[in-house]
Amino acid sequence: MPSITGAARVFAILGDPVHVVRSPAMWNAEFARLGLDAVFVPLEVPAADLAAAWAGLSRIRNLDGVVLTMPHKQAVVPWLAALGPMARLTGVANTLRRTPGGWEGDMFDGEGFVAGLRAAGHDPAGLRVLQLGCGGAGRAIAFALARAGAAALDLSDAAPGRAGALAAEVAVAFPACEARVALPDPAGHALLVNATPLGLRPGDPLPFDPGRLSALQVVADVIPNPEITPLLDAARGKGCDVVTGRAMFEGQAKLAAAYLGIAGWGG
Repeated sequence: MPSITGAARVFAILGDPVHVVRSPAMWNAEFARLGLDAVFVPLEVPAADLAAAWAGLSRIRNLDGVVLTMPHKQAVVPWLAALGPMARLTGVANTLRRTPGGWEGDMFDGEGFVAGLRAAGHDPAGLRVLQLGCGGAGRAIAFALARAGAAALDLSDAAPGRAGALAAEVAVAFPACEARVALPDPAGHALLVNATPLGLRPGDPLPFDPGRLSALQVVADVIPNPEITPLLDAARGKGCDVVTGRAMFEGQAKLAAAYLGIAGWGG
């Protein structure tokens, strides 16, 4: 395993909470495999302190890249010099890179989520989808599902107006996908997506009633840790196929690494 020297390039993930993320272990293992003098560190930054933290982090000259997790994916966008195509479309970013012209960012959660679904044998094309959660990751996932050919996208969110606003944006960008606000009822949907934070903490309520599930449905969760959330455990008990947060995490990590110029990732 290569040693970390004073010339090491630094990468970080910012979130709150951050103890649940899997990124540091995966990224550092890849750096070691590739023989890179680089390190990936977790940084826990509350939302109220993000502006102050970013002012300091952006001045660290050997900080080459930043991955963002909840709740920071929208807040950083106004501070970036340029946005990639998915960040422009969704208004959120999860991967930032330093360039000579300043920091720029793009969003890979949605494409990573769809890649994870497909790797698990579930193509969203032609499906009716119920998605719970329309925040940073949820926005990216909604656009990616519509772009992947989902026939209908029913959106639900606890924040008033957020699901309706996202449905309207998705409908404009992808008119072939029927996007609308819906109740958190899984009946009638082929694919159920939990894009909320529910499941991160012990005792969290379930995002919808698993008693309404049937064995032919697929249930996907974005929560990375625990990998089998209470929702997925309940869904398996109903005979459903499940797709864990690891699938999205691995899919978006590969895309993010390419964006950050890390050649040979996952090879």
